Amino acid sequence: MIDVRRSGDRYRGGEPGTGIETFHAFSFGPHYDPDNLRFGAILACNEERLAPGAGFEEHPHSHTEIVTWVAEGELTHRDSSGHASVVRPGDVQHLSAGGGVRHVERNDGATPLTFIQMWLSPLTPGGDPSYELVHGIADSTPYAVPAAGALLHVRRLAAGERTAIPDAPFAYVHVVRGEVRLGGEELSTGDGARITAAEGLEAVATGAGAGTGAGAAELLVWEMSG
Repeated sequence: MIDVRRSGDRYRGGEPGTGIETFHAFSFGPHYDPDNLRFGAILACNEERLAPGAGFEEHPHSHTEIVTWVAEGELTHRDSSGHASVVRPGDVQHLSAGGGVRHVERNDGATPLTFIQMWLSPLTPGGDPSYELVHGIADSTPYAVPAAGALLHVRRLAAGERTAIPDAPFAYVHVVRGEVRLGGEELSTGDGARITAAEGLEAVATGAGAGTGAGAAELLVWEMSG
Protein backbone atom coordinates (compact mmCIF):
# COMPACT_ATOMS: atom_id res chain seq x y z
CA MET A 1 0.00 0.00 0.00
CA ILE A 2 1.22 3.50 -0.90
CA ASP A 3 -0.06 6.48 1.09
CA VAL A 4 1.00 9.73 -0.62
CA ARG A 5 1.14 12.94 1.42
CA ARG A 6 1.45 16.15 -0.61
CA SER A 7 3.84 18.98 0.11
CA GLY A 8 1.04 21.53 0.26
CA ASP A 9 -0.76 19.58 2.99
CA ARG A 10 2.12 19.73 5.48
CA TYR A 11 1.64 21.74 8.66
CA ARG A 12 3.48 25.06 8.42
CA GLY A 13 5.44 26.33 11.42
CA GLY A 14 7.84 29.18 12.14
CA GLU A 15 7.17 32.74 13.25
CA PRO A 16 7.14 35.91 11.12
CA GLY A 17 10.33 37.93 11.40
CA THR A 18 12.52 35.06 12.63
CA GLY A 19 13.81 33.95 9.23
CA ILE A 20 12.53 30.44 9.99
CA GLU A 21 9.99 28.48 7.93
CA THR A 22 9.13 24.87 8.80
CA PHE A 23 6.96 22.32 7.03
CA HIS A 24 5.94 19.23 9.05
CA ALA A 25 4.88 15.93 7.52
CA PHE A 26 3.79 14.49 10.90
CA SER A 27 2.06 15.69 14.05
CA PHE A 28 4.58 18.07 15.63
CA GLY A 29 4.74 20.63 18.42
CA PRO A 30 1.52 22.70 18.63
CA HIS A 31 0.10 20.77 15.67
CA TYR A 32 -1.42 17.58 17.11
CA ASP A 33 -2.94 15.01 14.80
CA PRO A 34 -3.64 11.69 16.57
CA ASP A 35 -3.90 9.92 13.19
CA ASN A 36 -0.48 11.12 12.03
CA LEU A 37 1.92 10.47 14.89
CA ARG A 38 4.44 8.20 13.16
CA PHE A 39 5.11 5.75 10.35
CA GLY A 40 7.32 2.79 11.14
CA ALA A 41 10.20 4.25 13.13
CA ILE A 42 9.73 7.80 11.74
CA LEU A 43 8.33 10.37 14.14
CA ALA A 44 9.05 13.52 12.12
CA CYS A 45 10.09 14.64 8.66
CA ASN A 46 10.56 18.41 8.74
CA GLU A 47 11.68 20.70 5.94
CA GLU A 48 13.46 23.62 7.59
CA ARG A 49 14.25 26.86 5.75
CA LEU A 50 16.57 29.32 7.48
CA ALA A 51 17.49 32.75 6.20
CA PRO A 52 21.13 33.85 6.66
CA GLY A 53 21.73 34.52 10.36
CA ALA A 54 18.62 32.62 11.48
CA GLY A 55 18.52 29.45 13.51
CA PHE A 56 17.36 27.39 16.46
CA GLU A 57 19.12 28.33 19.67
CA GLU A 58 20.14 25.67 22.19
CA HIS A 59 17.30 23.22 22.86
CA PRO A 60 17.04 19.68 24.25
CA HIS A 61 16.30 16.26 22.75
CA SER A 62 16.11 12.79 24.26
CA HIS A 63 15.28 9.23 23.14
CA THR A 64 15.41 10.22 19.46
CA GLU A 65 17.62 9.40 16.47
CA ILE A 66 17.92 12.66 14.48
CA VAL A 67 19.12 12.43 10.87
CA THR A 68 19.67 15.59 8.80
CA TRP A 69 20.08 16.09 5.03
CA VAL A 70 20.96 19.52 3.61
CA ALA A 71 19.27 20.36 0.29
CA GLU A 72 20.99 23.75 -0.18
CA GLY A 73 23.21 26.02 1.88
CA GLU A 74 25.24 25.11 4.98
CA LEU A 75 24.01 24.08 8.42
CA THR A 76 26.11 24.92 11.50
CA HIS A 77 25.67 22.40 14.34
CA ARG A 78 26.93 22.50 17.93
CA ASP A 79 25.88 20.21 20.77
CA SER A 80 26.40 19.77 24.48
CA SER A 81 28.66 16.76 23.92
CA GLY A 82 31.26 19.05 22.34
CA HIS A 83 30.63 18.41 18.64
CA ALA A 84 30.77 21.35 16.22
CA SER A 85 30.42 20.95 12.46
CA VAL A 86 29.16 22.42 9.21
CA VAL A 87 26.82 20.16 7.22
CA ARG A 88 26.66 20.64 3.45
CA PRO A 89 24.67 19.07 0.60
CA GLY A 90 25.61 15.40 0.21
CA ASP A 91 26.45 14.97 3.90
CA VAL A 92 24.44 12.85 6.34
CA GLN A 93 24.38 14.07 9.95
CA HIS A 94 23.18 11.74 12.71
CA LEU A 95 22.67 12.88 16.30
CA SER A 96 21.63 10.11 18.66
CA ALA A 97 20.07 11.97 21.59
CA GLY A 98 20.25 9.05 24.00
CA GLY A 99 19.16 9.97 27.50
CA GLY A 100 19.51 13.66 26.72
CA VAL A 101 21.49 16.18 24.68
CA ARG A 102 21.22 19.88 23.78
CA HIS A 103 22.16 21.40 20.45
CA VAL A 104 22.18 24.55 18.31
CA GLU A 105 21.31 24.66 14.58
CA ARG A 106 21.99 27.83 12.60
CA ASN A 107 22.52 29.27 9.16
CA ASP A 108 25.77 31.14 9.62
CA GLY A 109 26.29 31.35 5.86
CA ALA A 110 25.48 34.12 3.39
CA THR A 111 22.81 32.22 1.41
CA PRO A 112 19.47 30.61 2.34
CA LEU A 113 19.57 27.17 3.94
CA THR A 114 17.10 24.33 3.38
CA PHE A 115 17.45 21.02 5.18
CA ILE A 116 15.35 17.94 5.80
CA GLN A 117 15.41 16.63 9.35
CA MET A 118 14.00 13.23 10.21
CA TRP A 119 13.40 11.92 13.73
CA LEU A 120 13.28 8.19 14.39
CA SER A 121 12.24 6.32 17.51
CA PRO A 122 14.99 4.12 18.99
CA LEU A 123 14.27 0.46 19.67
CA THR A 124 15.65 0.96 23.18
CA PRO A 125 15.45 4.42 24.81
CA GLY A 126 18.21 6.00 26.88
CA GLY A 127 21.97 5.55 26.67
CA ASP A 128 24.73 8.03 25.98
CA PRO A 129 24.30 10.58 23.17
CA SER A 130 26.50 10.19 20.08
CA TYR A 131 27.22 12.08 16.88
CA GLU A 132 28.32 11.18 13.35
CA LEU A 133 28.81 13.22 10.17
CA VAL A 134 29.38 11.39 6.89
CA HIS A 135 30.66 13.62 4.08
CA GLY A 136 29.53 13.09 0.49
CA ILE A 137 27.56 9.87 0.87
CA ALA A 138 27.17 7.89 -2.35
CA ASP A 139 23.92 6.53 -3.76
CA SER A 140 25.28 2.99 -3.47
CA THR A 141 26.08 3.34 0.25
CA PRO A 142 23.05 3.16 2.56
CA TYR A 143 23.38 4.85 5.94
CA ALA A 144 22.44 2.55 8.79
CA VAL A 145 20.66 3.67 11.94
CA PRO A 146 20.66 0.33 13.80
CA ALA A 147 19.31 1.92 16.97
CA ALA A 148 16.03 2.46 15.09
CA GLY A 149 16.16 -0.64 12.85
CA ALA A 150 16.41 1.57 9.76
CA LEU A 151 18.54 2.25 6.67
CA LEU A 152 18.62 5.53 4.72
CA HIS A 153 19.13 5.30 0.95
CA VAL A 154 19.95 8.45 -1.04
CA ARG A 155 18.89 8.34 -4.67
CA ARG A 156 19.85 10.93 -7.30
CA LEU A 157 18.19 10.18 -10.64
CA ALA A 158 18.70 11.63 -14.11
CA ALA A 159 15.70 12.04 -16.41
CA GLY A 160 14.17 8.63 -17.14
CA GLU A 161 16.39 6.85 -14.63
CA ARG A 162 14.78 4.46 -12.17
CA THR A 163 15.63 3.00 -8.81
CA ALA A 164 14.22 0.12 -6.78
CA ILE A 165 12.45 0.82 -3.51
CA PRO A 166 13.69 -1.70 -0.92
CA ASP A 167 11.36 -4.58 -0.16
CA ALA A 168 10.63 -3.96 3.51
CA PRO A 169 7.78 -3.98 6.04
CA PHE A 170 7.90 -0.17 5.98
CA ALA A 171 9.48 2.23 3.46
CA TYR A 172 9.27 6.02 3.47
CA VAL A 173 10.13 8.16 0.43
CA HIS A 174 10.68 11.92 0.59
CA VAL A 175 11.21 13.86 -2.65
CA VAL A 176 13.91 16.45 -1.98
CA ARG A 177 13.72 17.84 -5.51
CA GLY A 178 12.31 16.93 -8.91
CA GLU A 179 9.42 14.74 -10.02
CA VAL A 180 9.09 10.95 -9.87
CA ARG A 181 6.53 8.28 -10.64
CA LEU A 182 6.13 5.71 -7.89
CA GLY A 183 3.80 2.76 -8.38
CA GLY A 184 1.39 4.77 -10.53
CA GLU A 185 1.56 7.86 -8.29
CA GLU A 186 3.17 11.12 -9.45
CA LEU A 187 5.26 12.81 -6.75
CA SER A 188 6.84 16.29 -6.79
CA THR A 189 9.28 18.24 -4.63
CA GLY A 190 8.29 18.01 -0.97
CA ASP A 191 5.87 15.10 -1.41
CA GLY A 192 6.22 11.98 0.70
CA ALA A 193 5.06 8.37 0.32
CA ARG A 194 4.47 5.89 3.14
CA ILE A 195 4.75 2.35 1.80
CA THR A 196 3.66 -0.76 3.66
CA ALA A 197 4.92 -4.22 2.64
CA ALA A 198 6.76 -2.93 -0.44
CA GLU A 199 7.59 -5.54 -3.08
CA GLY A 200 9.08 -4.91 -6.52
CA LEU A 201 8.38 -1.16 -6.42
CA GLU A 202 10.37 1.36 -8.50
CA ALA A 203 10.67 5.14 -8.65
CA VAL A 204 11.30 6.81 -12.03
CA ALA A 205 12.44 10.42 -12.57
CA THR A 206 9.86 11.97 -14.87
CA GLY A 207 9.97 15.77 -14.76
CA ALA A 208 12.09 18.89 -14.87
CA GLY A 209 14.19 18.81 -11.73
CA ALA A 210 16.53 21.34 -10.23
CA GLY A 211 20.21 21.49 -9.50
CA THR A 212 21.62 18.73 -11.71
CA GLY A 213 19.87 19.15 -15.04
CA ALA A 214 16.47 18.69 -16.65
CA GLY A 215 14.54 15.77 -15.24
CA ALA A 216 16.83 15.31 -12.23
CA ALA A 217 15.36 14.05 -8.98
CA GLU A 218 16.73 13.50 -5.48
CA LEU A 219 15.05 11.10 -3.06
CA LEU A 220 15.54 10.08 0.55
CA VAL A 221 14.31 6.51 1.04
CA TRP A 222 13.97 4.91 4.46
CA GLU A 223 13.96 1.13 4.73
CA MET A 224 12.54 0.05 8.09
CA SER A 225 12.07 -3.31 9.75
CA GLY A 226 9.21 -2.15 11.95
